[in-house]
Amino acid sequence: MDGVVLTASHWIYLLFIVIVVITMVLRRDVVLPCLIGIFTIGLLYSQGSFVARIVFAIQSSFNALMIAGMDLFDIMLVIALMVAMLKAMQKLGSDYLMVSPARKLMVNPHLSFFALGSVMYVCALFFWPTPATALVGVMLIPVAVKAGLPPMAAAMAVNIFGHGVALSGDLVIQGAPGLSERSAGLASGSMLGNVAILSWVTGIVAILVAYFMMRKEITINCAKVASGELAACSELVSAAEPKVRKDNKAVISAIVVPAVFISIIILMISSKFIEAMPHIRGGDATALLGGAAVAMLIFNSVLEEGHYALESIVGHLREGMGFAIKIFAPVIPIAGFFFLGAGAAADILGEGAPRLLFDLGTKLATSLPMNKFALSFGNMFIGVITGLDGSGFSGLPLTASLAQSIGGAAGVSVPAMAAIGQMGAVWSGGGTIAAWAFGLVATAGVAGVNPLDLARKNFIPVACGLITASIVAVFMM
Repeated sequence: MDGVVLTASHWIYLLFIVIVVITMVLRRDVVLPCLIGIFTIGLLYSQGSFVARIVFAIQSSFNALMIAGMDLFDIMLVIALMVAMLKAMQKLGSDYLMVSPARKLMVNPHLSFFALGSVMYVCALFFWPTPATALVGVMLIPVAVKAGLPPMAAAMAVNIFGHGVALSGDLVIQGAPGLSERSAGLASGSMLGNVAILSWVTGIVAILVAYFMMRKEITINCAKVASGELAACSELVSAAEPKVRKDNKAVISAIVVPAVFISIIILMISSKFIEAMPHIRGGDATALLGGAAVAMLIFNSVLEEGHYALESIVGHLREGMGFAIKIFAPVIPIAGFFFLGAGAAADILGEGAPRLLFDLGTKLATSLPMNKFALSFGNMFIGVITGLDGSGFSGLPLTASLAQSIGGAAGVSVPAMAAIGQMGAVWSGGGTIAAWAFGLVATAGVAGVNPLDLARKNFIPVACGLITASIVAVFMM
């Protein structure tokens, strides 16, 4: 480690990292600094005439985006297929029918808070939080409000369970941990245990704090409902409740789709304990979920459209791919920039290229006293800062690369350090405390509350959850 020699490329790369972080703090997009950074590093690393170096820098810019895109395409594809499947279910009407049994649990506001959040968590794991917000919000928030739950409390439940717990762990689709693993050079599936524990710890603390913060408002609101003060509001909510289609086709779809995915989850878990069965994890799990989504997309399209599914299925796929590209379009250039500083440097710049960020982290770890407490809270805080741009995914290449470079050199668990960085990035930018994040705005819109007010209400519960998770991460590291 002491033999690491830092060159001009290392210092310029560090300068661009600082620029990226400052840009995020200012709540501006960081794609342009990342693209300029890739080009500049390519220019500095290349040799030969000026024209040759310009050509190499241009090629490096494309190679970085290509490698990042190829690495992330399987995650993009499975998200696209899940959304396409949900679009087919929406046309059939079985999406509403699938979550309608949860309406029976909403007999009082206190139970409604946890029932609403739990349904959102399950739906967000399979269908991604943003589509799940529309599904659960439109279907169940009116019922919860009618039971006496204040709209703000309903919004907090949907937001924290969905864009917080579900998205930060992402245990089914594995988009977030997959991006972190690749940025940190870790084996597929190696972070799942860490992110599961930390997402649940953060979530449990945040949910309990949020509930007790809102408990007085829930009680007051419930009393108003009981006295008839909110009768007019209840009637409006009742009128806004969707008409649930209950024909045979919708019922069949509402039963088959969850049954298939529950069976897959059981298969994935049991494969770990059955010797005769290969362990389904990482890329194998993603392929199984993606294939099941394709099967259910075909099943729902044919069930509703018959032979017209030949045309309608294309529309569903377009919507799904459009949604996935909208999420990952800004992530790919950012990932390319941070891949340049890690293990993919040789693929971008050529054989023998230095791992810039890894070298900087190694030098830092040998020059400064590093302890688990500082690394855990530091990477979590960096994750929160990166999330200020409103995207929970754009900061993951940075937090994961820092875990690989600094954490690896300091001798701590890289998966655990990357996982706590992921918690900070996703809980912040995924849509719980950044008022401009799409997830929070969508939740506020469905619940009929002000996004800024929702972000303020979420801040203390989420902060408590992240601090607790950071302490837990210290012991995991």
